[in-house]
Amino acid sequence: EVLKAFSEFMGAVEKEGALSVKTKELIAVALSVVGKCKWCIAFHVNNALKAGATKDEIMEACFVAALMGGGPALMYVQLVVKALDQYSK
Repeated sequence: EVLKAFSEFMGAVEKEGALSVKTKELIAVALSVVGKCKWCIAFHVNNALKAGATKDEIMEACFVAALMGGGPALMYVQLVVKALDQYSK
């Protein structure tokens, strides 16, 4: 029941609105880096690519995250690079 409710919330937030899906996914990638969630990074990198984000846009979002999250967040950027390699093929 709780997972179903969260899934519905996630679907409502992720759909096109005042922000494009691409912009929302770039924000989600950055927050995944700051939040140090390797599963979230893979999920949102894949979604960002599907929404039309470029590798450069995704990496720039990561560097903004590293700026705000400091050295520990910067270490998680390597997971974004791995996910880009995996999902860009």
